[in-house]
Amino acid sequence: MIVIYHNPKCTKSRESLEILKNSGKEFKIREYLKDPLSEDELNGLLKKLQLSPLQLIRQNERVWKDDFKSLNLSNRELISIMAKHPKLIERPVVENENRAIIGRPSSNIDKIL
Repeated sequence: MIVIYHNPKCTKSRESLEILKNSGKEFKIREYLKDPLSEDELNGLLKKLQLSPLQLIRQNERVWKDDFKSLNLSNRELISIMAKHPKLIERPVVENENRAIIGRPSSNIDKIL
């Protein structure tokens, strides 16, 4: 099953959702700001993305700049921060059973379909 980790306020996320709708494939939407990912879910997603935790963090977000940017944090700590502050997670992420991609640019969605 394809899953889009979606933020309805994000233009790129809405574009990616439209691509999924037009694909004819079955998928589900997870609004990760309302239904945050657990640390275990983030670990699994990072493995599918083949990214480090820092690569999944939106480093221009104020909470990152104000509270975390200057700290020397471990991967485990970064995952915990994303679980507590889901706004920091890059968006949108689209996942299938075996892999995941960040939908920036939205044409990346084709790689997972």
